[in-house]
Amino acid sequence: MNRFTLPFALLLAVMLVACGGGESTPAEDPGPAPVAATNPDLPIQGAMDLGPIDEALAAQGEADFTTRCTTCHKLDERYVGPALGDVLVRRSPEWVMNMILAPDKMIVSDPDAQTLLAEYSVPMTNQNLTQDEARAILEYLRQTAEGS
Repeated sequence: MNRFTLPFALLLAVMLVACGGGESTPAEDPGPAPVAATNPDLPIQGAMDLGPIDEALAAQGEADFTTRCTTCHKLDERYVGPALGDVLVRRSPEWVMNMILAPDKMIVSDPDAQTLLAEYSVPMTNQNLTQDEARAILEYLRQTAEGS
């Protein structure tokens, strides 16, 4: 085997997954997905203690979301990626943080991330955010969900 075989095989697998499936709706909402514990390289490994919503942090998160995320995401409608206004109903805070901070690792190890890749056919771009920036976006999404 040469050094190109494994990367080529992974690319082929991702492409095959991306070609399948259409839009699907689950019969019932399973609730937030657990943390992807199958990959020890993910930045967030344990449950997060969020506490009450921090308005100042949420305001910073809104600015970061507008600058970094709205190219692909809207709050209340499907776009290049899924709508994120109710993401914390569907996913755990830890899952959201890991997806923001390490989407490439999530696609490799998390079945929900793989399903999203198959549905949207576009992998989430790693914005190289710090944990503080990702946490601010999470706080904004919490505020948005609570205000719905």
